[in-house]
Amino acid sequence: MSRSVASAVAKFAVTGAIALAIVGVAQGFLMRRVSTSEAVNNARNVTEVIGHGLIEPALTDGLVSGDPQALAAVDAEVRKHLLKDPVVRVKIWSQDGRILYSDEPRLIGAVYPLGEEDLAVFTDGKSAADLSDLSAPENQFERGEKKLLQVYMPLHTPNGQPLLFEAYLRFASVDKNGHRVWIAFIPIMLIGLVALELAQLPLAWSMGSRIWRTQREREVLLRGAIEASEVERRRIASGLHDSVVQDLAGLSYSLAGAADSLGPNASPEVKAVLQRAAAGARESMRELRKLLVDIYPPNVHESGLEAALADLLEPLSSKGISISLAFPPGLSLRPEIEGLLFRASRETIQNILKHADAAHVDQRVTVEDGRVVLAIEDDGKGFSTDELEMKRADGHVGLRLLSDILFHAGGRLAVDSQPGSGTFVRVEVPL
Repeated sequence: MSRSVASAVAKFAVTGAIALAIVGVAQGFLMRRVSTSEAVNNARNVTEVIGHGLIEPALTDGLVSGDPQALAAVDAEVRKHLLKDPVVRVKIWSQDGRILYSDEPRLIGAVYPLGEEDLAVFTDGKSAADLSDLSAPENQFERGEKKLLQVYMPLHTPNGQPLLFEAYLRFASVDKNGHRVWIAFIPIMLIGLVALELAQLPLAWSMGSRIWRTQREREVLLRGAIEASEVERRRIASGLHDSVVQDLAGLSYSLAGAADSLGPNASPEVKAVLQRAAAGARESMRELRKLLVDIYPPNVHESGLEAALADLLEPLSSKGISISLAFPPGLSLRPEIEGLLFRASRETIQNILKHADAAHVDQRVTVEDGRVVLAIEDDGKGFSTDELEMKRADGHVGLRLLSDILFHAGGRLAVDSQPGSGTFVRVEVPL
């Protein structure tokens, strides 16, 4: 048991590990995105604090008119508190698109059309952040940078005039902060996934053991039912042989003796009736003996599987059905394998007699790749899958029972049939 359960649990563990790996990669990807998003939000919040806490107090109304002292005051605060990694550029805009201040002097006084996102800051008064378009004309002096995060927010002069404050940050530095957060959470995530996998293994072992025990109990019950059936068959066969068959034999002898003992003056009609009655009793006895063979067949191993299979085909031949049997010369099998093949052949041929309306039946035994194969093919009317299920529902469980027996012996049963195309039954049992 432990080997089969361990194999099943190992497959479960491998499958679970693959599933957890996929989940882990997906979670890692999502966590990476979340951590980057949080780093961007953090950069925006820091920029807001610096903008409102340090830059806005340094603004004067003279900045709008280009007063050099106002520009110098803002420049001093920017270079002291803001212009350091990851910030590479600072711009302050008026609502008409004019750059009032920048740490790049060549931009001061230039006019560029503001985008919808920039204009939205003037209307809703909220800060925002996104990747900067370095191809835009106003960003001509930042094109040497690979990737910049642009944070923009509203500021106000002392007289309340709204301005747009922009800070450009190196995205690699911002992303590096997010990467540190992501790396910090990776061990926690991995430990959680591994703990989940380990917690499932005892449950899988318990479930596997329970399923194995259920299968063993089912197999024991099945074998018990088969043995009980064999015992009952033997009892019925013995009772018929010791009573009815013997009575018929005695009756046929008595009738034949009575016919022979009639004197020369006896009526010919009476003698003919007695003789016909004796012959009928003998025929009934022969048919009953055939039935006894079907109910409780002879020892297959002693008579030989080939002879036993030939005997099973005989009722087909007596009904005018053409038969053929192919058996490997000198093939010797274990008694339990011979019993399985005999049982499969008997069940199949009984079905052919009852349902197939066949003209020819071919039965072959071969050995293929360490397995003995019994193949039985007829050219009868065949059946559909639905018809087979209906028969099973009506109590015809012969094939299903045979399939279960073969399964527990390591073999298998395959039935291929189509209406009007006959039926092919293949039985495989390991040598």
